[in-house]
Amino acid sequence: MSRVWFITGASRGLGRAFTEAALQTGDRVVGAARNVEPLADLARKYQDQLVRLPLDVSDRAAVFEGVDRATAAFGRLDIVVNNAGVMLLGMLEEATEEQIRAHFDVNLFGAVWVTQAVLPHLRAQGGGRILQVTTMGTGGGFPMVGLYAAGKSALDSISEAVAMEAEQFGVKLTIVQMGGYDTGLFTAGTTMTTPDPRYQELRDKLIEMWGDEAGPAPGTAAPVIMELVDLPEPPRRLIVGGASYDMVQTDIEDRVAKYRAWEHLSRKAPG
Repeated sequence: MSRVWFITGASRGLGRAFTEAALQTGDRVVGAARNVEPLADLARKYQDQLVRLPLDVSDRAAVFEGVDRATAAFGRLDIVVNNAGVMLLGMLEEATEEQIRAHFDVNLFGAVWVTQAVLPHLRAQGGGRILQVTTMGTGGGFPMVGLYAAGKSALDSISEAVAMEAEQFGVKLTIVQMGGYDTGLFTAGTTMTTPDPRYQELRDKLIEMWGDEAGPAPGTAAPVIMELVDLPEPPRRLIVGGASYDMVQTDIEDRVAKYRAWEHLSRKAPG
């Protein structure tokens, strides 16, 4: 029996890759994005399986209306993928209030609105899956991408709570911590701050460290997602990417070592 997916940010990058993979298995997809024109080729190929839904996830009212339309299109929702995201690239001091608020409106609040909107539908039908696409970098901030990590880290914490709140209704939630893929996030999906020359030395070091490697194609991650949604008891968290897995483990070990180094000071306070 084919499943029904609701995927945000479906027109490019990981969202597009997940949409294609689901369609290829015979599943049906409601692909949501601000601009759905890039999905025109898939709409022609999978006429009865794909519904394109123009949607700005930062608009809460539009999200609730869109989820109702998505549910009506195929009669149910089985797998919800909160994938829509943007990048705000620059030092914190450089970012304007408008840039910061716009960034969180998509990366954090957009996912929150979608989650709020789909839960009544999933509860009414007795269950479903929610995949919250975050990043392997939610364990801590990093220069120039601190606000991106902050939004995804907040979504991580909220999603942990939602997973416990919704499991009684048969809803299974997985936080999908993606590694670095060539999604276009750092090009089409990026807002740049106005550079402050006082940060130029650090900026140059970071650009040199990152290099020009865009990462593997998004389609290489899709088989992992397809296997994940087939699991009867999926994990609460999943790192996607072998190199990213190693980096996260190293970061966790380093953090534990630093906590232990200052354990004596921590224990001087009760509580």
